Amino acid sequence: MATATAPVAKTAPAKEGEFLFVQTSKGMTWDAGTGTLALTGVSPTTLFFTDRPNRVAGNMTTASFVPFWSTGKDSFSKDPPNADLSILENGKLQQVVVELKSPALKGDTLTYNAKIIAGKMPAKGANVAVFIDIIGMPMTPVSVAGVARRSYARAVIH
Repeated sequence: MATATAPVAKTAPAKEGEFLFVQTSKGMTWDAGTGTLALTGVSPTTLFFTDRPNRVAGNMTTASFVPFWSTGKDSFSKDPPNADLSILENGKLQQVVVELKSPALKGDTLTYNAKIIAGKMPAKGANVAVFIDIIGMPMTPVSVAGVARRSYARAVIH
């Protein structure tokens, strides 16, 4: 039986990664009148990761995450992300899909203006995880922002 091996195609490294983010907090409140979502006791770190082929993962301070909101051609301020909130309300899991805008961090409270896309938002909840949709970010050393983001993936010191 004869076998042959096809040459492996070489691909150039990605110049931009599609990053997803995860934020956690001890609690949350929702003001339906103003559309304000407040994450209380928010973790001081925001996790980020990419999928294949790059598989970059790491974390940054939540305070550093907020300014990224308006950075770059595909910034969240130009195209607000969707997010899935997983909230424990009275011991039951509540999931809500929202569009997030205008983050503001004060102490350990992170607020967003939010628009509900699917689900029912509780007025308050505990043990919150927020899974924030993809944003394209530069990953090349040519980009100052890319260098900062890549350094977070390479070394995490708390």
